[in-house]
Amino acid sequence: MTLLVPFDGSDLATKALDKASTFGDLLDQDVVVLTVIPDDGEYAVNRGWITEGEPFDPDEIAAGIQTRAAEVAPEATFRVERVSSDEPTATATTNVVREIRRIAAEIEASVVFIGSENAGSVIAPQSSVGSPVASDHRYDVYVVRQPGTDIDPEDVSDIDSTTGQY
Repeated sequence: MTLLVPFDGSDLATKALDKASTFGDLLDQDVVVLTVIPDDGEYAVNRGWITEGEPFDPDEIAAGIQTRAAEVAPEATFRVERVSSDEPTATATTNVVREIRRIAAEIEASVVFIGSENAGSVIAPQSSVGSPVASDHRYDVYVVRQPGTDIDPEDVSDIDSTTGQY
């Protein structure tokens, strides 16, 4: 059983990786972190991997993302795949989705952890990989929709177990 985490370095992907790492530790499962880099400088700018006008260097991007992933889950296997945009009708996002699904099948992922605000939504932006990856029925999907915040104990109401009252 392998847990797969598509990882672009975003806050939601980082939280998904953290969750997958926790699950992997608890269930004694391997965690594979997958970064897919299209040969598209605009995609890299939109993801925040580089700034406008900065040279597009896939090796440099991969190294930076791997460093971020290792900070969250040092025990995970990091994998980078590159995809080309040579198909005229496919967007970079479509190519990324295809590659994530291909790798999920190749490693026989049992669960894919996705950091996405849009996975499972009726309407999803064209730039989101969450919904198309989540729609594949070959694996279960764990969707992280919020990057997480610290919870103030004052905001939590719970059963008072010491008095037996609910």
